[in-house]
Amino acid sequence: MLAHEQLRSGESLLDLKISTAAARPVAGHVLVLVHGLPRLTGMGRQAAGLLPELAEHVASESGWMVATGTLSGVGGSTGTFSATQWRQDLSQILDRVAEGDRPISLAGFGFGGSLALAVAANDERVRGVATFAAPAHLRPWAGTAEEIHHAVQVAGVVGNERDLLSPDALYKDLLAIDPMRAVKAIPPRRLLIGHGTDDVEVPASDARDLVAAAEGRAELRLIQGAGHQLRADPRMVATLLGWLDRHR
Repeated sequence: MLAHEQLRSGESLLDLKISTAAARPVAGHVLVLVHGLPRLTGMGRQAAGLLPELAEHVASESGWMVATGTLSGVGGSTGTFSATQWRQDLSQILDRVAEGDRPISLAGFGFGGSLALAVAANDERVRGVATFAAPAHLRPWAGTAEEIHHAVQVAGVVGNERDLLSPDALYKDLLAIDPMRAVKAIPPRRLLIGHGTDDVEVPASDARDLVAAAEGRAELRLIQGAGHQLRADPRMVATLLGWLDRHR
């Protein structure tokens, strides 16, 4: 069962979808799926498009409540991207799903994985983090300040041009998220790092770097032959479901 609601985050109005299992008991745990940052023309409308379907499948198979929020500027959510705004968005989603002191885990894709690490590092409500194709080093991933500023514009995650930070300010704000530092703060909470071996956008070596930064206290899953888009890869789904099943 998939419920749809809207959530206020500053000046943004976020789309939030929450899926619960209809045929099996709810485990009492919550998983929040976090989409990545689109950088191709027009992809802002589609970046989170597959996540509600994934949420329904994972909820049905695991018994967990699974939430997926569309962050500022993406899909039907209003607002404009900045790393700070997306951190606030994700924190607002956590506030919403934490009702009743439910144990929460995050699963982030691409930059969403880096964001999940950064938020979880300072939020003890998060009991575990899984990342898939997450960049460990944002500077090479983003390119120059002008490149990431242009990418954000063409992707269409800008609700109002007046709200978009300047190239230098946007870049500095993005680089304030440091996945290599954040991942150190996750253990002894559970941690899964998944990556495709043929990812050309974020090299698989980034996954190994994250595990090393966590001093090896993470599960590493390299998906052979997989590229950057893991959201619909059945091997990723099986990996995520297995991780959830081991941490009820």
